[in-house]
Amino acid sequence: MGLLERCQELFNSSNLYEVLGINKEASEADIRKSYYKVSLKVHPDRAPEDPQATEKFQVLGKLYAVLSDKDQRAVYDEQGVVDEESDVLSQDRCWEEYWRLLFPKITVQDILEFEKKYKGSEEEREDVIRLYVQHEGDLDAITASALCSSQEDEPRLCSIIQAAIKSGEVEAFPAFTKESATKKRARRKRADRERQEAEEMKTEMGLSDEDESLVMMLKQKQQSREKNFNSFLSDLEAKYSKKSPKPQKGKKAKK
Repeated sequence: MGLLERCQELFNSSNLYEVLGINKEASEADIRKSYYKVSLKVHPDRAPEDPQATEKFQVLGKLYAVLSDKDQRAVYDEQGVVDEESDVLSQDRCWEEYWRLLFPKITVQDILEFEKKYKGSEEEREDVIRLYVQHEGDLDAITASALCSSQEDEPRLCSIIQAAIKSGEVEAFPAFTKESATKKRARRKRADRERQEAEEMKTEMGLSDEDESLVMMLKQKQQSREKNFNSFLSDLEAKYSKKSPKPQKGKKAKK
């Protein structure tokens, strides 16, 4: 069975762009970022409950190998087919090794530097607006998913969203504009608990008081995502990876 057929079977779409949640005009950076996010969900180590996780992960690796190769992508865009015999889609390739080369582990210092550049940037604004639309105004989901943010960042995130609503850029979802006081109190209670636990984490990591915001950020992600410290580091790998292996050129698809 070919790559397109496997995508249809495993992801309910034979369109490589749709599988990654992007459009045909996506840049190389967008393709890379989307591949990372989708593949992370089905990584065999992160989705042990999914019996098809390994197969999905391998198929996504092949999909990315096609779209990240200019010649292969051009053929797919023009003809809607991929060259199954190309070296790019070699059955012998270790797709997990390939993935790790694309997204090497990053350090705490990397996060600190990224946080300084990211907060208040246009990139952050676009990410927050995207999350607002994706979660239809659910602040619990937005704050849990937003990069470089803890509960203390909620007023700032809300101001970004409010400005976008006022300008007409996005619609006003009731979940955001009419959030109940009970839900707000529950979020503040969680923040207080995370703050206490963050103090312990700060000591364990040997960080200074100046790094308290980082600890809070990590603690919240630890609780809300995959319940381990490395999960949040992984969220930034796609944004931080500077090098990627060059896929080997294969034969172009025949018309």
